[in-house]
Amino acid sequence: MNWLFELHKTQPVAHAIGALAFVCVLGMALGSLKFRGIGLGTAGVLFAGIIVGHFGNPVDHATLDFVKEFGLVLFVFTIGLQLGPGFFAALREKGVKMNALAAAIVVIGAITAPLSGKLMGFDMAAVLGIYSGGTTNTPALGAGSQAISSMENVTADQRAMPALAYAVTYPMAIVGIILTLLIVKKIFAIDAPKEAAEFAARNRRQVDALERRTLAVTNPNLNGIRLADVPGRIEAEVTISRIRHQGETVVAHEDTILHRGDLLVVVGTPKSLDQFERVIGQRSSEDITVDESNITFRRVAVTDRGVLGKTVSQLGLDQRFDVAVTRVTRADLEMSAVPGLRLQFGDQVQIVGHPEDLDRAAKLLGNSLKELNETHFIPLFIGIVLGIALGTLPIAVPGLPQPVKLGLAGGPLIVALILGRVGRIRRQVWHMPVNTNLAFREFGIALFFAAVGLNAGAKFFATVFSETGVQWLAAGIMVTMLPLLLVGIFARVVLKMNFMDLSGLLSGSMTDPPALAFASNIAGSDAPTVGYATVYPLTTLMRILSAQVLAIVLFG
Repeated sequence: MNWLFELHKTQPVAHAIGALAFVCVLGMALGSLKFRGIGLGTAGVLFAGIIVGHFGNPVDHATLDFVKEFGLVLFVFTIGLQLGPGFFAALREKGVKMNALAAAIVVIGAITAPLSGKLMGFDMAAVLGIYSGGTTNTPALGAGSQAISSMENVTADQRAMPALAYAVTYPMAIVGIILTLLIVKKIFAIDAPKEAAEFAARNRRQVDALERRTLAVTNPNLNGIRLADVPGRIEAEVTISRIRHQGETVVAHEDTILHRGDLLVVVGTPKSLDQFERVIGQRSSEDITVDESNITFRRVAVTDRGVLGKTVSQLGLDQRFDVAVTRVTRADLEMSAVPGLRLQFGDQVQIVGHPEDLDRAAKLLGNSLKELNETHFIPLFIGIVLGIALGTLPIAVPGLPQPVKLGLAGGPLIVALILGRVGRIRRQVWHMPVNTNLAFREFGIALFFAAVGLNAGAKFFATVFSETGVQWLAAGIMVTMLPLLLVGIFARVVLKMNFMDLSGLLSGSMTDPPALAFASNIAGSDAPTVGYATVYPLTTLMRILSAQVLAIVLFG
């Protein structure tokens, strides 16, 4: 077995890879353990790395540095792709208020960390770790560590210190966030289940489901005019799939001529159908969809790049294939397929026509399950390259001694948010199946945690049980709880914020899933996830930027 114990000398890269894999196994096993429904999750890899780094042979630092940065890029880029479509929408309406409060929490924490460091006489490198660990924000740790790694006035010991301080303060920060939620709940005597019910009643989205209705043409003014020329059809946002004229049922076309007595199958919301009914004539109790005709319907997925971005009318399926498009389902939202609706990758389209015509239309739209579940690697790597380019771009900020760089955490995140929102550029589609996204994200953060833990392990135990370690813990608790209590009390007293919004806001402002799980548990509802998701993207971005600003201010 001597070859194995000498591996760190004979084959350092192989030893590093083996150690990383071993740490991930131990850490994920540790993270799966839960106490009252709360566990460390992937963060368990960090502590497993510390243990292995402390007791094991030293690992090749060049390999660890590469793995750490690569894992961080994967993690933030996949987060950005997932959050991109809803990020800008979160900044509107209620999201503006909640994001402003979350931003206040970030700013107060970023001020508290260096102040506590100065008062207690910490090395400023430790402040970056205390700030990241006290806010349980891994991307901030990556951004801060990456920012000082290129600074000439920073020693090797200082470069390792943020990870060490992060590991010391992180566990108590989770406890601090949960404790803050309990304190706010106790101060205001909050009945969480009751507020969850009030939240559901007040925020229940009144989205009318689409329904199908048969209308009879009795309006004499419509006799002999084209379907496309029927007044109010576009404004009512309804679609017409079938028309029965003199006993024969056909697929509806824009050029179909209407006659008095015709029956139309119309799809839309109840309100829009009532509006359109007043134009057409009257409702009919007949259901012509059950007529003995060869007309049927099918749901197909939009996967062909040639149709992406085109409107329903531009496709012209009615003219080309004798097929009507009635509904489009996108992200669990069903919409009427109005002519101006632009199709996106992954849309589920309901089409009506004869079987052979539906086959041809489905071929045009793509309808490829393989494409839908496939990860497009060319756009993925294009996005990473653009993210690295943006992250390494020096950005001059007035008042700062040197340019700010978004780094390997900020650059890929911003690019991914933009690309996730845009969705596609020409034939390149930034679509990643949810399971694949989660797999890449977990893989990336596990690599990052493992590398950070192995680097910090040598000095961790000597630090955490020292006077310095206790002071770090105290500073970390201040960074965690002070901003949360100040903003939480303000939001409750002044803004009268419901506890579901408030607990989601406080958890999301710390980007802390265990706290979100705890908030959902005490409320008996998933309602806090709304606030959490609303503030998470902007908070993550601000944490990354603030960590870099701190690094420049403290070491610039």
